[in-house]
Amino acid sequence: MHQALKDAITICKTLMRNGYDAHVINAPLQERLLENAAHPVVDIACETDAETLVKLFPKAEARHDQRTLAFMEEDGCGFNFYPLEVAAAGHPELSLLRITPTIMERLPREERMQLRLTGFGSPEPSGDAYEGFADMKEGFICLTGLPDETLRHDYLLAVRALRFAANFDLPIEPNTWLAIVRAGSRVLDYIPTKDIMDEWRKVAAESMYRFVRLLFDAHILQGLIPEVAALVCVMHTRNKDGEQENIFEHTLACMQHYPEEDFHYDWLGTMAMFFHDVGKLYTGEFIDGEWTYYQHHRVGAKVTRKILRRLHFSQVDIDLLCHLVLHHMRFHFMMTDRGIRRFKALDDYPRLIAMARADLKARGGIPTSFNHNMKYLDRAETPEQMLEPLLNGNEIMSETKLAPGPLVGVIRDALLQAQIAGEVKDRASAVDFVLAYARKTVG
Repeated sequence: MHQALKDAITICKTLMRNGYDAHVINAPLQERLLENAAHPVVDIACETDAETLVKLFPKAEARHDQRTLAFMEEDGCGFNFYPLEVAAAGHPELSLLRITPTIMERLPREERMQLRLTGFGSPEPSGDAYEGFADMKEGFICLTGLPDETLRHDYLLAVRALRFAANFDLPIEPNTWLAIVRAGSRVLDYIPTKDIMDEWRKVAAESMYRFVRLLFDAHILQGLIPEVAALVCVMHTRNKDGEQENIFEHTLACMQHYPEEDFHYDWLGTMAMFFHDVGKLYTGEFIDGEWTYYQHHRVGAKVTRKILRRLHFSQVDIDLLCHLVLHHMRFHFMMTDRGIRRFKALDDYPRLIAMARADLKARGGIPTSFNHNMKYLDRAETPEQMLEPLLNGNEIMSETKLAPGPLVGVIRDALLQAQIAGEVKDRASAVDFVLAYARKTVG
């Protein structure tokens, strides 16, 4: 630590021992400026007035230029004393000075512009998406200059920082993160919803769950889409072991799993996963020690439509997402051949299968019904009349006069194969086939 900074800390301690609050202004920045300073100068903020300062430090000279209280020269170092904001009605952030006119004078011009300080001018916008951000080669997302001041010039940078953090899977520098959290309400006040969603559209499907988590932690999601954020207060039984989990955490897990198999770039499908359980907020009931959410898919589709209109989605995307939310439960139940055929008639059924798979993985469930339905999907490609023989076992025994036994099953399988091959097309030809097959087999 530079000697001038150590002396400034000693001065602050002297003031505090005498009952006056004091601190070195933006110590990290001043320490950097002292490294190459020919004449070291340190700025201090204090609660006392100029007259008291002179009494405590006889070498200090009272001043009223540049808003300073006094200046003191000692051992080759200069010390500027600035008044500390103490008014009860003052802006909270004024109680912690981060920059002063005298510090600004000691900064190179380019760095002054990077600080984006209100009242000191700011650089012309270049249109570069990375403008306002430090080099990410450092391994984290960091706003240039003083993060709070940088955000005051463009609150959209807060959402962009979350996007970069999610897409690049990088942590957000702590001071930048605090600035974003502090600016959360102003992000919603000053950024048009359409602009926020434009940033969201640039988040990769595989990174969406991280982005939503950051929006929630920064308290932006609570104002943007409160219906989904509120799911953190709604519980469900995660699996047959009775584990309890809040539905917001389940939603994030589903969003993480959805893009894993063949849907790596499906932004809309991942967004459908974001909304798939929003209906549980409105349908949840706790009865006899268990949670129920009857018809949450139907209610959720209606709620999703309302939210998407508010977020300025196109009508085409609204219809698609509501369709996926409405039908996302279809593949969870073991279906018959007829059920599978009706399912495959739905638009975007591959996405519905991916949603069911993600939901199952998020719960750590047993895939019995899912695997059954996947097996039956191929059968749905076969015409319905080809799945069952035109004559059942009893009818075969009645026509051929055979006694119950393995031969009846052999004839039944042969009849089905003949139907698939197109050799048998109706009941009459089926009767002729089984009679001929029985005569040939029995002799």
